[in-house]
Amino acid sequence: MIIGIALLVVGIFTGYLLRNRKKLIALGSRFTDGAIFMLLFFLGLSVGSNQAVVSNFNQLGLQAFLLTVLATLGSILVTQWFYRMFFKDQ
Repeated sequence: MIIGIALLVVGIFTGYLLRNRKKLIALGSRFTDGAIFMLLFFLGLSVGSNQAVVSNFNQLGLQAFLLTVLATLGSILVTQWFYRMFFKDQ
């Protein structure tokens, strides 16, 4: 956990120092997108290979689906509220 927080802090500091280099920032954004897609793929691979999850999917499926939909809707609503409160006037 400490390593993750330290990497985040180093990334923020580096981003602050390199904030005027648009091409480098765009490259970092593309790398981030690729890393997220790879993480999602490996998460799916892990879930698909877990026999306990696959065998109970009919029971877990509806609960997982509802949890996913409600979490997504909650994230969207909070993000919209946050944007209106802090960034709308800019």
